[in-house]
Amino acid sequence: MFEIIQKGGLVMWPIIACSVLAMGIICERFWALRTSRVLPPGLLAQIWHLYREKQLDAARIRMLGRNSPLGAVLASGLNNHHHGRSVMKDSIEEAGRQVVHELGRFLDTLGTIASISPLLGLLGTVTGMITVFSAINIGGVGDPVVMSRGISEALITTAAGLFVAIPSLMFHRYFQGRVIDLVLKMEEEALKLVEILHGDREVDPG
Repeated sequence: MFEIIQKGGLVMWPIIACSVLAMGIICERFWALRTSRVLPPGLLAQIWHLYREKQLDAARIRMLGRNSPLGAVLASGLNNHHHGRSVMKDSIEEAGRQVVHELGRFLDTLGTIASISPLLGLLGTVTGMITVFSAINIGGVGDPVVMSRGISEALITTAAGLFVAIPSLMFHRYFQGRVIDLVLKMEEEALKLVEILHGDREVDPG
C-alpha cells in the first residue's frame, strides 16, 4: 500500500487526507442521524401524559429540549403554547430551522470532498504526464523507468481520486435524503402537538 502511495506522488497525500475526513464524516453522520436519536419513539405520547397530569413543568421541558432534536422542536412549542396557536407554530418553525442546520452538519464538507477529489486525481494525471514528457525531452524515449514512474503517478492518482469521490458523493446524497425524511417526520409530530394542545385534533399522540 505504501509503495502505491509513493508511486502516486505528492498529490496522493491530499487525496488520502480527503478520504480520512470523508470516512470520519460518514461514520459521525450515521451515528448522529439514527432515528432513535433524532425521533425518540413515543415522545409525543410521553409529553401528552405529562401535560395531562400537570407534570410538564419548566425543568422537564428544558430536559426534553436537550435530549433529542425532536425534543428541542417540541420544547420550543411547549414554551410558547400559552401565547396561542400562531406564536407556538412560529417558535416551532424557528427551532426547526436550527435543528435542520444541525442535522445537515458536515454535509457541505462531504460534498466538497466529492467534488475536489476527482480534480486532485486530474492534477496527479497532469503532473504524471509532465514527468513523462520531461523525461522524453531530456533523454528521449530510452529511459522507460522514468516514463513508467510518470505514467504510474497519472493512473494511480486518477483512480484514487475517483475511489474517494464516488462513495463520498453517494453518502452525501444519501444523508441529504435522510435529513429531509427526518425533518418531515419532525414536522408531522410538531403539528400533532399543536393541534392536540389547541383542541383541533382528537387526542391520539401515539
